[in-house]
Amino acid sequence: MRIVFVLVLCLTTSSAAFADIYKYTAPDGSVYYTDQPEHRYYKRIIRTKPQSYTKALSHVKQNKSRYNEIIAQAAFKHQVDEKLLHAVIQTESAYQSDAVSSAGAVGLMQLMPGTAKRYGVTNRSDPVENINGGTRYLKDLLKMFNSNLKLAVAAYNAGENAVKKYNNSIPPYPETRNYVQQVLALYRN
Repeated sequence: MRIVFVLVLCLTTSSAAFADIYKYTAPDGSVYYTDQPEHRYYKRIIRTKPQSYTKALSHVKQNKSRYNEIIAQAAFKHQVDEKLLHAVIQTESAYQSDAVSSAGAVGLMQLMPGTAKRYGVTNRSDPVENINGGTRYLKDLLKMFNSNLKLAVAAYNAGENAVKKYNNSIPPYPETRNYVQQVLALYRN
């Protein structure tokens, strides 16, 4: 799997105060990031100030280290592999606590309103609440699917009912299949 960062940010006008960053996972597992989506399969993951490619990578590394302790505490508290949490967070939000998807998912672990409510998360943008809620959800999915990592990760992306609908298998959605592949690649790295 390769990750390709394509950050072509329009900095020519002074009105470009913010840039939406979009992510697309291609069928071959390649991941593309851009501020100018080429088609509807790009998913907005970050709304941030324009920055260069190098600064964007540096920002991800800084945020990762910024949330290491919270992630470690949630992993220990809820007995979920810390590496798995990092893989999910990196895939979901690239460690952006203020990430908002076009579907309405918010925060580091991209919690939807219903999932947040289900796990007592009142402020989805709060890193501690978001990580704890997402970790509890992931733990429940692992239990629901008998510790089958692929199915739990697929359910985190597409919802547990989608996995059940397809007889406890990864749903045939390209986004979900690519998501599972990306999370597991990061987890095993």
